[in-house]
Amino acid sequence: MKILTILFSVIALGLMIFNFTKVNFEAPFNGDSIVALITILASLCVMLMMFILRTSKRIEEKTKGRN
Repeated sequence: MKILTILFSVIALGLMIFNFTKVNFEAPFNGDSIVALITILASLCVMLMMFILRTSKRIEEKTKGRN
């Protein structure tokens, strides 16, 4: 599970970097720039969810060790 979450995080980071290059900063809400911004936001959400999943798994392991 740890490798999978890291893999998804790396893919999301790669998509963020790629789409950041596609944003037209003179008109960020027109044409393909809006699609790039939405994809950047979606990648941030994926990274946040993977961080939450990793943290919950770490907490789960610690609580199993106490019982």
